[in-house]
Amino acid sequence: MSNSITSDSLHHLLGIPLDTPLGIDEMCKRLQPVLYRAPELSPRLERFCCALANAMRALGIAVLSEKESSGNDGRFAPGTVILAPGYFPDNLLAINRVTTLYNNIIVGIYDEAAPLTPDSLPQERLDAIVGRLARDMVHILIFVTDHSWSICTMNGGVVTFNTPLPSPEDVRNTLVPKLTAQVVPPRGEELDIEQGALETGTGEFEGIAEDFLECSALWGSNACLLTHTSTEELEYRSNFYKRIVARYLDERSGMSYGFFARQLPVSAEPALIFEESGSTDDHGEHEAGKVRIRVQGHIMLVPIPQVRVITTRSGCRKNHLETKNDLVEIGLMQRNGRQRAYLKTPRSCPSEIVVKPSFDTLTILAHALGNALTASILMTLRPEASFPRHLARFGTSMTHWHDYPESGLLPEGYHLHGEENPPVACSTPQSAAYSLLGKIAALEHALEEGTAYRGDVHVEPSHGTNIVGMLSLAETARLMNTARTPEFLQEMP
Repeated sequence: MSNSITSDSLHHLLGIPLDTPLGIDEMCKRLQPVLYRAPELSPRLERFCCALANAMRALGIAVLSEKESSGNDGRFAPGTVILAPGYFPDNLLAINRVTTLYNNIIVGIYDEAAPLTPDSLPQERLDAIVGRLARDMVHILIFVTDHSWSICTMNGGVVTFNTPLPSPEDVRNTLVPKLTAQVVPPRGEELDIEQGALETGTGEFEGIAEDFLECSALWGSNACLLTHTSTEELEYRSNFYKRIVARYLDERSGMSYGFFARQLPVSAEPALIFEESGSTDDHGEHEAGKVRIRVQGHIMLVPIPQVRVITTRSGCRKNHLETKNDLVEIGLMQRNGRQRAYLKTPRSCPSEIVVKPSFDTLTILAHALGNALTASILMTLRPEASFPRHLARFGTSMTHWHDYPESGLLPEGYHLHGEENPPVACSTPQSAAYSLLGKIAALEHALEEGTAYRGDVHVEPSHGTNIVGMLSLAETARLMNTARTPEFLQEMP
């Protein structure tokens, strides 16, 4: 993983907490699991949980007992990951014993096969996973059989291991990253919301909207794009738990997956070569308005731009866009010496349509910021490059969906990265950090190979793909429409 930007700089640029673990070893050190058993466990679940606890201990992870992790009020300590094997009655659900909805990850572990079949359509599979998450009030599902065990996550990712018991290697490389950071929507205090501030009647907006509409129509016939799961259609144990799910999702009416985005034009300024170095250790911002980035042995001072992005609103149907209601503007502005995110809702949007920021807001902004920083570096190290000029005139496009393209379909001049990253979920600070760090690594690859840089393809293991660059949204959709039928993120490690 690239270490081209320090943790201090990631915090300054994107608000990523300084203590965010980006490597698996650090994730293992931070993990605090507790084993919370149902009243009765099958022999198979007993064996599995014993093996899981032993695998974690082999990684230096202490597995706490229910008593060790509970306070005097009986609630689990904030930050603990609750491993909940078996089938619980309503009054014993782990969700009843957390302090807030965002302080703990709950993992349901079941003695049964995953509710998926090879013949299920992608949307059907996703609905089955999300339905079970809502029914049992957990964040992650693990299904155990005599011959295999599977991890299913909220983004539809499915990883199956063809072994009856978990090994330390599989726990370390796949499960630990999924337990490290919780999927949460952007919170109100994390960005400024400007209601009705996005003008949708301008020529600039209409030109952008046309690209979104063509893109939406093309993806509408592609089963790779998962469209919408309505919270109203899920099965809940009671209205009480239905309200908890609504609160957890910040009162969204449903969940949609993936995003389309158009970064608005930004004129980058050339970066400055500050010094020769092989590391950014102990380097933060050198001066206001610039960030230090290590590229090819140089420490470069790169101007921090303001970035603006038109993107799909959370919960809309990506394959049936209504551009005057379904597009919002997000961006980063310098405020009080730090970058601050904002969201502008469309002026014409009816009041009954709830406009919420995407779960992927921070990742989208990381890509937009990374594009501008990349353009600045190219202007200094490769002045003839076309990417900075394209960004200044047209901006860039961003497409994210929960599958992977064939390697032969990658656009010319787009550079691949991320395949070896820990498999974290979307909306986590790690996902945003990997987007920015990986983009710099992709740029370095282009510089070292002497090839053109037109964009990047960020592969997120057990999650999906981001294609970002000079192609329009429609051009990207047309290219991806020649892809294979998806297997819906089913991976065999």
